[in-house]
Amino acid sequence: MKRLALALMLLAGPASADGHPEARRVLSLGGSLTEIVYALDQQDRLVGRDTTSNWPPEVHALPDVGYVRALSPEGVLSVAPDLILAEEGAGPPEAVAVLQSAGVPYIRVDERYDAQGVLDKVDAVAQALGVPDEGRALHDRLAAELQAASARAQAVARPKKVLFVLSLQGGRVMAGGSDTAADGIIRLAGARNALPQIEGYKPVTDEAVIAAAPDVIVMMRRGDEQADADANGGNSDAAVKQAAQALPALAQTPAGRDGRVVVMDGLKLLGFGPRTGEAAVELHDLIYAGP
Repeated sequence: MKRLALALMLLAGPASADGHPEARRVLSLGGSLTEIVYALDQQDRLVGRDTTSNWPPEVHALPDVGYVRALSPEGVLSVAPDLILAEEGAGPPEAVAVLQSAGVPYIRVDERYDAQGVLDKVDAVAQALGVPDEGRALHDRLAAELQAASARAQAVARPKKVLFVLSLQGGRVMAGGSDTAADGIIRLAGARNALPQIEGYKPVTDEAVIAAAPDVIVMMRRGDEQADADANGGNSDAAVKQAAQALPALAQTPAGRDGRVVVMDGLKLLGFGPRTGEAAVELHDLIYAGP
């Protein structure tokens, strides 16, 4: 471990008051951060990504250093970064501690599930990369998109109740409660969470699902066919919807009875990156389409 720390120290470049414009080997750990790097037109500096970084499609050409919450210092070292951008929650803590103590510039970007959180994230990445002009332009564009989404949300007279289902493994609903990206995007879309009393993503009983009486059920398409198949019984939107409606508890809700199950790309829906304004409008239209 000491040899690894020393090797990482040798990779570190000098810090800059305006960020790290000299960093040419940037590793992005977190799908939303990778999207922001591309939106800032700084993708040529990327030398690696984590497994959750699956947009835009060309990102798949980069080496994958592992899942953002299960990193190894060796995996990070394999791409020889001179700057690491990491979403809040990257881990495990032991691996992060090695990287932080080794001397490689390690920028942790805080996570907030609201419009301002998206803009703050853009500002943080732009500052870290030393591209203030590109950062201001992206900030202003996204602020306008998020404001437009907010206007649509505020125009809703009677917000619908939405149940976010993370997975249906073992026939049990894993739902999104408060203090989650799911809760944040539901609110940005002008709806309300059907299970605000739970915190985080938790398995819920059939009785709780039925009592929540959601008007709409929202599920996600991860972009990983095997993960979708394992979590939801299939990898197409139709298969995901069918799996939800086949579960007795969900079938007894207003959403289940009416077939109101919508599926969206997981990173776009929950990433709180550059596509969040677009995601909020898309989700709004899916929730409020039809009767």
